[in-house]
Amino acid sequence: MNHSTIILASQSPRRVAILKQMGIDCVVMPADIDESQLANESPTDYVLRLAKQKALAIQLQLQAQLNTQSAEMPILAADTTVALGDSIFGKPENDADAVQMLKQLSDTQHQVYTAVAGVFKQQIELVLNTTLVEMMPLSDAMIAAYIATQEHKDKAGSYAIQGLAGSWIKRIDGSYTGVMGLPVHETAMILKKLGF
Repeated sequence: MNHSTIILASQSPRRVAILKQMGIDCVVMPADIDESQLANESPTDYVLRLAKQKALAIQLQLQAQLNTQSAEMPILAADTTVALGDSIFGKPENDADAVQMLKQLSDTQHQVYTAVAGVFKQQIELVLNTTLVEMMPLSDAMIAAYIATQEHKDKAGSYAIQGLAGSWIKRIDGSYTGVMGLPVHETAMILKKLGF
């Protein structure tokens, strides 16, 4: 079976760019799901659940539309979160929230978890990528200057490793593309399992 296009259940331009880098075209169909964390849910369980829910939500949407052309394409979804211990740092609600997150992440080693889910016909594949990120100490002035650029918006943990905040990252142990939001190796493995 040879597909050249997949459905991406995300509107992230970074994920689209990573797929393009892999030679994969995608139709963007963002999934609208409740992303609230459940009581006592660990960061890893949280991202795995959301990635799977996003993929299944799009599959249900396509089935409801009886969209046969799209039904022939694998659906890929991903969810990324930054975690310090058991605390989840999702996308900031506003600038003040972003400042608080960056102050907490400053001078820490934290985890970035990205779960990838692939759905095709009756098959579901799920994988978790974990990367350890070491961030330098950040002064209030550094954080304020970064917030002023607006780069923090719509980013888990309020920073983008591929942007201006990249200079704050002393070391990563894991996947650079995983921190960006779509780990290339795991994504390729999932699509291969789905027969892509």
